Amino acid sequence: MIILIAAVAENLALGKNNDLIWHLPNDFKRFKEITSGHHIIMGRKTFESFPKPLPNRTHVIITRQKSYKPEGCIVVDSIERAIEVCPKDAPVYVIGGGEIYNLALPYADQLDITRVHNNFEADTFFPEINPEKWKLLHSEKHSKDERHLYDYSFESYAKI
Repeated sequence: MIILIAAVAENLALGKNNDLIWHLPNDFKRFKEITSGHHIIMGRKTFESFPKPLPNRTHVIITRQKSYKPEGCIVVDSIERAIEVCPKDAPVYVIGGGEIYNLALPYADQLDITRVHNNFEADTFFPEINPEKWKLLHSEKHSKDERHLYDYSFESYAKI
């Protein structure tokens, strides 16, 4: 199963200057719980935005750079090849960035979205979620608090 997992603003913003725009500790915690122990597919820029590889996950990096070989990672040159190198009997998570989400969307079975209830200036965006192709299965709303500057919801979608 291919699952796109992302924190997405109301205007589909994901990030700016290869960084997140907001800080939501509960989203980070949920991301870690969900993806731990699984393969995660990402673009090179997303991988390079981490201070170090994420623990307890197999990193599959898509890049056009033939000589790019970070230690302990699987490097491929297409979304199709990324999917091929992942297990078929376990969830595989696509974690970004924007271009990779666009490439992976046709292969996705599920979307796991943290909807940040605000609009942001950004240079990277999530693809539009077409309601004719995706059904919202679950939404869990959370209000802003001293650790979270914005209201947000955890949303799960299934391909129709």
